[in-house]
Amino acid sequence: MKDTSHHDGRIANMKFSSVYPHYVDKVEKKGRTKAELHQVIEWLTGFDEQKLQELIEEQVAFENFFQQATLNPNVQLIKGAICGYRVEEIKNKLTQQVRYLDKLVDELAKGRKMEKIFRSI
Repeated sequence: MKDTSHHDGRIANMKFSSVYPHYVDKVEKKGRTKAELHQVIEWLTGFDEQKLQELIEEQVAFENFFQQATLNPNVQLIKGAICGYRVEEIKNKLTQQVRYLDKLVDELAKGRKMEKIFRSI
Protein backbone atom coordinates (compact mmCIF):
# COMPACT_ATOMS: atom_id res chain seq x y z
CA MET A 1 0.00 0.00 0.00
CA LYS A 2 1.34 3.38 -0.99
CA ASP A 3 1.47 6.09 1.67
CA THR A 4 -1.13 8.74 0.82
CA SER A 5 -0.42 11.03 3.77
CA HIS A 6 1.13 13.74 1.58
CA HIS A 7 -2.12 13.92 -0.40
CA ASP A 8 -4.53 13.83 2.53
CA GLY A 9 -4.25 17.46 3.64
CA ARG A 10 -4.35 18.75 0.09
CA ILE A 11 -7.44 16.69 -0.72
CA ALA A 12 -9.23 17.78 2.48
CA ASN A 13 -8.83 21.45 1.55
CA MET A 14 -9.58 21.08 -2.16
CA LYS A 15 -12.89 22.68 -3.13
CA PHE A 16 -15.49 20.33 -4.57
CA SER A 17 -16.58 23.15 -6.90
CA SER A 18 -13.10 23.21 -8.47
CA VAL A 19 -13.21 19.49 -9.30
CA TYR A 20 -16.88 19.21 -10.28
CA PRO A 21 -16.47 20.78 -13.77
CA HIS A 22 -13.76 18.21 -14.50
CA TYR A 23 -16.16 15.42 -13.56
CA VAL A 24 -18.79 16.89 -15.90
CA ASP A 25 -16.28 17.25 -18.76
CA LYS A 26 -14.98 13.73 -18.27
CA VAL A 27 -18.37 12.04 -18.44
CA GLU A 28 -19.77 14.25 -21.23
CA LYS A 29 -16.70 13.64 -23.44
CA LYS A 30 -17.48 9.93 -23.18
CA GLY A 31 -21.15 10.33 -24.11
CA ARG A 32 -22.63 10.26 -20.61
CA THR A 33 -24.77 13.04 -19.15
CA LYS A 34 -24.59 15.50 -16.30
CA ALA A 35 -27.85 13.96 -15.03
CA GLU A 36 -26.15 10.56 -14.82
CA LEU A 37 -23.24 12.14 -12.98
CA HIS A 38 -25.69 13.63 -10.48
CA GLN A 39 -27.28 10.19 -10.02
CA VAL A 40 -23.87 8.73 -9.22
CA ILE A 41 -23.06 11.52 -6.77
CA GLU A 42 -26.46 11.15 -5.12
CA TRP A 43 -26.03 7.38 -4.82
CA LEU A 44 -22.69 7.86 -3.05
CA THR A 45 -23.45 10.91 -0.89
CA GLY A 46 -27.22 11.23 -0.58
CA PHE A 47 -27.08 14.78 -2.04
CA ASP A 48 -29.95 15.60 -4.36
CA GLU A 49 -29.44 18.11 -7.16
CA GLN A 50 -30.52 21.09 -5.03
CA LYS A 51 -28.13 20.23 -2.19
CA LEU A 52 -25.33 19.56 -4.64
CA GLN A 53 -25.84 22.98 -6.21
CA GLU A 54 -25.78 24.62 -2.75
CA LEU A 55 -22.48 22.92 -1.93
CA ILE A 56 -21.00 24.06 -5.24
CA GLU A 57 -22.13 27.65 -4.67
CA GLU A 58 -20.78 27.60 -1.10
CA GLN A 59 -17.46 26.32 -2.47
CA VAL A 60 -17.11 23.74 0.28
CA ALA A 61 -13.90 21.79 0.62
CA PHE A 62 -14.02 18.02 0.24
CA GLU A 63 -13.65 17.69 4.02
CA ASN A 64 -16.90 19.59 4.61
CA PHE A 65 -18.56 18.00 1.57
CA PHE A 66 -18.12 14.49 2.98
CA GLN A 67 -18.90 15.55 6.56
CA GLN A 68 -22.36 16.50 5.31
CA ALA A 69 -22.79 13.36 3.21
CA THR A 70 -24.63 10.21 4.18
CA LEU A 71 -22.61 7.56 2.39
CA ASN A 72 -24.41 4.72 0.71
CA PRO A 73 -24.31 1.53 2.83
CA ASN A 74 -22.86 -0.37 -0.16
CA VAL A 75 -19.83 1.92 -0.39
CA GLN A 76 -17.56 -0.90 0.83
CA LEU A 77 -18.34 -2.72 -2.44
CA ILE A 78 -16.37 -0.09 -4.39
CA LYS A 79 -13.04 -1.69 -5.16
CA GLY A 80 -10.25 -1.23 -7.63
CA ALA A 81 -7.52 1.21 -8.56
CA ILE A 82 -7.90 4.92 -9.17
CA CYS A 83 -5.06 7.43 -9.45
CA GLY A 84 -2.60 4.62 -8.71
CA TYR A 85 -4.22 3.61 -5.42
CA ARG A 86 -6.52 0.74 -4.53
CA VAL A 87 -9.53 2.45 -2.96
CA GLU A 88 -10.18 -0.38 -0.53
CA GLU A 89 -6.65 -0.02 0.91
CA ILE A 90 -6.59 3.75 1.51
CA LYS A 91 -6.21 4.35 5.23
CA ASN A 92 -7.34 7.99 5.47
CA LYS A 93 -11.16 8.00 5.55
CA LEU A 94 -11.62 11.30 3.71
CA THR A 95 -9.10 10.45 1.00
CA GLN A 96 -10.84 7.12 0.56
CA GLN A 97 -14.23 8.82 0.21
CA VAL A 98 -12.89 11.22 -2.44
CA ARG A 99 -11.32 8.30 -4.29
CA TYR A 100 -14.66 6.44 -4.13
CA LEU A 101 -16.20 9.39 -5.94
CA ASP A 102 -13.34 9.48 -8.45
CA LYS A 103 -13.76 5.74 -9.05
CA LEU A 104 -17.50 6.03 -9.67
CA VAL A 105 -17.03 8.97 -12.06
CA ASP A 106 -14.37 6.97 -13.89
CA GLU A 107 -16.69 3.97 -14.19
CA LEU A 108 -19.46 6.21 -15.53
CA ALA A 109 -17.10 7.74 -18.10
CA LYS A 110 -15.96 4.28 -19.19
CA GLY A 111 -19.53 3.34 -20.04
CA ARG A 112 -20.27 1.02 -17.16
CA LYS A 113 -23.97 0.33 -16.67
CA MET A 114 -25.64 2.26 -13.86
CA GLU A 115 -26.75 -0.87 -12.00
CA LYS A 116 -23.10 -2.00 -11.89
CA ILE A 117 -21.95 1.44 -10.70
CA PHE A 118 -24.63 1.34 -7.99
CA ARG A 119 -23.41 -2.08 -6.88
CA SER A 120 -26.91 -3.51 -7.19
CA ILE A 121 -27.01 -6.87 -5.50
